[in-house]
Amino acid sequence: MHEYDIAIIGGGPIGMFAAFYANLRSADVLLLESRSELGGQPVALYPQKTIYDIPGFFGVSGTELTARLAKQLGRFSSDIRLNTKVIALTPDETGVTLSTDRGDFRARSVIVATGAGAFEPRPLTAKHPVELEGTQIIYTPGDLNDFANQNVLVAGGGDSAIDWALALEPIAASVGIIHRREAFRGLESSVTALQNSAVTIHTPYLIQEVRANDNGMAVELRPLHGAAPATLHADKLLVNYGFASDNRQLRDWGLDLTRGQINVASDYKTSLPNVYAIGDAVTYPDKQKLIATGFGEAPAAINAIMRRLHPEIRQTLHSADLNL
Repeated sequence: MHEYDIAIIGGGPIGMFAAFYANLRSADVLLLESRSELGGQPVALYPQKTIYDIPGFFGVSGTELTARLAKQLGRFSSDIRLNTKVIALTPDETGVTLSTDRGDFRARSVIVATGAGAFEPRPLTAKHPVELEGTQIIYTPGDLNDFANQNVLVAGGGDSAIDWALALEPIAASVGIIHRREAFRGLESSVTALQNSAVTIHTPYLIQEVRANDNGMAVELRPLHGAAPATLHADKLLVNYGFASDNRQLRDWGLDLTRGQINVASDYKTSLPNVYAIGDAVTYPDKQKLIATGFGEAPAAINAIMRRLHPEIRQTLHSADLNL
């Protein structure tokens, strides 16, 4: 069995960048992804949403970020296996055997970059016609032009809900946002932009019922904290209540966890020999779940691995020092 230097589990942004950086260090890399495409949550759940916390970009969509990471990774000939689910990790003194639904692989080191794991949008629990889901009640919007000249309501109070409302403002005929609290949970700059926009803010309300009618949908709001009842008209309702994730495979792999996240040391070692972890899958004091944070964790983990594999190399090279 061929033995790779580093096997990376997870083909989201952090896993893709980790594979690229490992190639910069001349490592023999295997990248395993359970889905049929690379990109993780940004490309699967919000391909057109603008991401603002990537260094060097004023804003970049999930689709564009994935395309740029793929182009970067394409500089090298990494072994990338899609539709490959890791079932078990078996570490020993010299490396790790990875058991998957497509056979076994062998690596001297493993990096877990699975993010939040399998993910599904949190559904609308208010009474509504199920047949509207996917057409008028939408959880994961694709092309924003599908909302052109329509009356759109966004349900949610976090960053994604605010970003969607702001992105749709110049495209839709009208945009409103519904949140159960007066205060929003988004970044301060985004909340300020929302307050200064033409988006109509409906707070504090919960959606009580959605009814189909000849003109689209009637969205009945239940008031909280003394607000008056309201019924709104909408052609599309974009529900953004966050995502339910499932990282149960981490328990199956025998990793030491806290609240479903992997405990790591300062060099991103896990409790298993020769296994490291980075990105949203890990936890440590003051951990920040940002793509930018994961991009910084990847080189740290890979450099720690390379020091172990090649102790004769005492200094970490900068990309400017490499012959690319």
